Amino acid sequence: MDREIDVAFRRKLILRRSVISLLLIAAFACLLIFGPAWIKPSLNRSRIRTAKVETGALEATITASGTVVPEFEQVISSPVDARVLKILKRPGDLLVKGEAMLQLDVSASVLAVEKANQQIDLKQNAQAKAKIDLESTLNGLQSQIETKTLDHKSLSANSTRNRELYKSGLLAEDKLREVELLEEKAALELRQLEVAKRTAQQSTKTQLEGLALELSQLEKERDEAKRQLDLATTKSDRNGVLTWVVLEEGATISKGSVIARIADLNSFRVDATISDVHANRLSPGMPVSIKINDDYLKGTIRSIDPTIKNGVITLQVSLVDKSSALLKSNLRCDVLVVTDHKEKTLRIKKGPFANAEGSRDVFVIRGDTAIKTPVKFGIASFDFYEVLEGLLEGDEVIISDMTDYQHLKEVKMK
Repeated sequence: MDREIDVAFRRKLILRRSVISLLLIAAFACLLIFGPAWIKPSLNRSRIRTAKVETGALEATITASGTVVPEFEQVISSPVDARVLKILKRPGDLLVKGEAMLQLDVSASVLAVEKANQQIDLKQNAQAKAKIDLESTLNGLQSQIETKTLDHKSLSANSTRNRELYKSGLLAEDKLREVELLEEKAALELRQLEVAKRTAQQSTKTQLEGLALELSQLEKERDEAKRQLDLATTKSDRNGVLTWVVLEEGATISKGSVIARIADLNSFRVDATISDVHANRLSPGMPVSIKINDDYLKGTIRSIDPTIKNGVITLQVSLVDKSSALLKSNLRCDVLVVTDHKEKTLRIKKGPFANAEGSRDVFVIRGDTAIKTPVKFGIASFDFYEVLEGLLEGDEVIISDMTDYQHLKEVKMK
């Protein structure tokens, strides 16, 4: 049989439940009021990077990839068809002016020079023979002219006497006419001999001039063959470093083929590549900074390749200090093309906290709290952003990636 619960016990039970409920409600209220402060995110200073806003010069730049190359490189081509007998120098070897790099088989070129000499000898002999023939012909004609001149004088004197006899009636007219015809014939033959002499002189002169021209051409060909033979010794015409050479002994090379490259390592330039999206912002003469490790060298854009390949533009950069100790052949470097310059402006070091110009929210450290602050950035260099609004000189800014904290207005520092 059930018994009724004691009234005092019931009161204690109700009171206990009420107290527990009140405690739960109070705990929940405290959690709502003080919980955000207890679970508020914090940052450890040792795990972030910061930078202070400062005043200084700033250059707006476009970044390109560059390679240091010798400013001058001599390309040596084979002047003749030849075969590589021996490689005397290897890439990387230092060369002095006049030092040979290769030994070529130039027997064909030697034969060409000898053949040219033979042709010159033959032509000189022909020239000498033509002169002798001319002298012989002229001597023969001159002898005939002298003989015919004497005959003409004799006939002329005879005609004069016969005309006197004819006037005196001592000579018949037909006899006089016969003597005069002989005189005229001698005069005609004399003129013909003189014409033949002049013709022989002119003809032989033309022949000799032709032979002299042919001889001159042969001598030029012979001299060129000798020059090419001298060049075939593959000697360097300057001090430098051998950067490339034909690597296979016994290889056959044709006339005009590149057989070696010599670089002058006392003077350098930079060849750079950059995206064609910047094409309209580039022009020859623009200032450039070359970043090698933490050092900078000044220069200017010397030329821009007008052709675009695979969306890439190629530039050549001339350096102010072409022989700086920082420069090494084939060294990779950053090329910063300067598009704007400000001498004195607020700036902040670059970092993952911002990736472009314009407005951004950054965290500025005030005491033990990092407060989110709207900031406006201007032009950007390779190392700095220009600060236009939102920050003052001396402000300490977190430049690490703060993407995970952008929803907060402030972050505790520890």
